Amino acid sequence: MSELQIAKIDVFKVELPYSEGVYYLSGGREYRSFDTTIVRITTNTGIEGWGESTPFVSNYIASHALGVRAGVAEIATWLIGLDPSRVDRINEAMDSTLISHEHAKTPIDIACWNIFGKSVGMPVCELLGGRTDVEHRARGYIGHSVKIGGDPGEDARRITASLADMQPGEFFLVDANDGMTVENALRMLRLLPPGLDFVLEAPCATWREIVSLRRRRNVPIHFDELATTDASIIQMVVDDAAEGFGIKISKNGSLTKSRRHRDIALAAGYTMSCQETTGSDIAFAAIIHLGQTIPERNLRCILECRDMLL
Repeated sequence: MSELQIAKIDVFKVELPYSEGVYYLSGGREYRSFDTTIVRITTNTGIEGWGESTPFVSNYIASHALGVRAGVAEIATWLIGLDPSRVDRINEAMDSTLISHEHAKTPIDIACWNIFGKSVGMPVCELLGGRTDVEHRARGYIGHSVKIGGDPGEDARRITASLADMQPGEFFLVDANDGMTVENALRMLRLLPPGLDFVLEAPCATWREIVSLRRRRNVPIHFDELATTDASIIQMVVDDAAEGFGIKISKNGSLTKSRRHRDIALAAGYTMSCQETTGSDIAFAAIIHLGQTIPERNLRCILECRDMLL
């Protein structure tokens, strides 16, 4: 048995208020705060690792905060005594105990990576494959997200206004959060003035709808909510369904599985944004470490999730 072992797993609930009062998504969805779960893993040697999962809200993707804590409780017993630095073996144990529920496995996985890094004296980004030479954080805010998903005319006006003072080097994602029909998306795109430079993210709720839209218009498309597993990302490549996707760490199965999704995307020549649904410093640290391992030409942006919180 390995010298390093998981001795204890503690779970904490924290309410994170939204910094701007009300957060709006397509379909009339409104949120004022986010229920986050923080996990602390303590090893037999006293090393502590911290992880976090904030599934945003229960009607965003198939996850919710109570499910995170219930999932951690279901998994935790089976992890006691295992070596947290063997992250692939930890994920195999979690997957054999609980099918799917990646949002519940995320805080455990991140805490294990945290312990792994501390135990060998290396940053997690180096363990994930090595950081690039570009200091992304020093470059300031160059990626922007425009939320749409209502009336086609209103959405077209919002996009036009948002891109009116676009600066060189800036990048815009126009994000519908799966909230548009193909008809509304086509109408909106037809209303836009020529020459606007943006990527359309998660326009529709189903694979068929997005592929249908892609065949009719030449706007670049990124997946988000539909790109969550090895199989879905491979299928996206096979179908030539998009130019890239957003890695949200808890949505994509935390750092261990997000690392694999990164590698599939790089092999296919895709671009990626590195994000989280939302979260505190713990979630942002995971974003930064994964983001540093993506080559500059393939990395669209890193989400500063802490700006969403008070």
